[in-house]
Amino acid sequence: MEMGLGFDTEAVAACLDELDAVWDKLAGLSIAGLSAPQMLSVLGRLEVQRRRQPAVEHALVTQMQVESTPRQLGAKTWPAVLGERLGISAADARRRLGDAAALGARHALTGQRLEPVLAATAAAQARGQIGAEHVAVIRDFMAHLPSQVAPDTADYAEAQLAGLGGRLTPEGLRTIAHQLMTYLNQDGTLDDEREHLRKRGISIGPQGLDGMSRLTGWITPELRAALDAIDATLAAPGYANPDDEVPCLTGTPTAEQIAADHRTRAQRTHDAIDAICTQMLASGQLGHHHGLPVTIVATATLAELSAAAGVAHTAGGTRIPIPTLIRMAANGTHPYLLLFDDPKKIRLYYGRRRRTASPGQRLALFGLERGCTKPGCTTSAYNTQVHHAARDWQHGGNTNINELTLACGPDNRLVDDTPTGWTTRKRQHDNRTEWIPPKHLDRGQPRINHHHHPEELLRDDPDHADDDPE
Repeated sequence: MEMGLGFDTEAVAACLDELDAVWDKLAGLSIAGLSAPQMLSVLGRLEVQRRRQPAVEHALVTQMQVESTPRQLGAKTWPAVLGERLGISAADARRRLGDAAALGARHALTGQRLEPVLAATAAAQARGQIGAEHVAVIRDFMAHLPSQVAPDTADYAEAQLAGLGGRLTPEGLRTIAHQLMTYLNQDGTLDDEREHLRKRGISIGPQGLDGMSRLTGWITPELRAALDAIDATLAAPGYANPDDEVPCLTGTPTAEQIAADHRTRAQRTHDAIDAICTQMLASGQLGHHHGLPVTIVATATLAELSAAAGVAHTAGGTRIPIPTLIRMAANGTHPYLLLFDDPKKIRLYYGRRRRTASPGQRLALFGLERGCTKPGCTTSAYNTQVHHAARDWQHGGNTNINELTLACGPDNRLVDDTPTGWTTRKRQHDNRTEWIPPKHLDRGQPRINHHHHPEELLRDDPDHADDDPE
């Protein structure tokens, strides 16, 4: 199906209606009379259709990017456009856009139609011979090809992998791709600083149910050399051991500290990095961020602090057990505890006397909002701006705590009074911020962001359940 060639809106809609009807009919059929081999045969044919569908999606995605912009559709990025309308994750949206860029048809500036970047892979997918995992293997292989490989050789290698993909599992294709990379890059990884800078990156994964986070990524030789030096000192037995009453951070640990150190090498490396971060935060040399000193901002209820139980939330979105927070505050250079009794006494209401939020208002919003309030946004409070949610400043809004909210920069810029813009407002009963999408993005999604307040979804409380659109 070549989208855009002979297909008008009515023809596409009619085709989709037929497809819906066929799927409804298929889903309504009984499979009781099928044998196990027959069921496998049906699954095989369904898999072919599953693999062919992205080829149509690629055409739609690439053409949509030619004819419009994310802002015109009421979103900050193309992943946000797909995420809002299709209800998919940001990672899935980025993957689909990447696949469309590599496998979708292109057009020259003159309008001439060009083959996809990975033409053989696109053709194999359109025939239903390879799936998304095969495509991911091939794209990863092409992304890591050395720059000195000739274009003809690269095209041949891509075609070879696309052809083999139909006969192999993704795991089998990955093994072949590794072997093919060995043939094409016999000198191994190139000692090229530009390649190192391109590949570098560290990602901190989401917190698990136990509060732990997985750290993954690639580091440059320069950072590796620095970590090697740190490993030789702070990660040596006896150094920076949190089990010691007074951890050794300078000088030489005692024989008793070394003998009592039963940590693994990985645990010692973790504790060494933790010690460096703690020392940097305590040094006061990190400056200010959004008008506040760079430090750990955490919020908790008085009841939790009194009981030394429960979980605190940092402005970075991290959950910290209350006993850990108390220990961190006790060991900190500048521990502070602020209890808000009467907000008006700490100047959280400025009216029209100032346009920007005060440090006190930002701290209060850190505790109230915890992050960007736009539904689905995961940006932490550290990386947000203060937004006049009830009424914009230029339209007479007040800089009062009950009219302000947190929004990341890209989401903040989406708010305007045009047909493609978002609007915000404050709910009367709980002061939570609602985000109203433009009509073309409205699929009945929630109006408030529960990402930073997951406990609300577990409450048997109607005040936190009236999240439905009007």
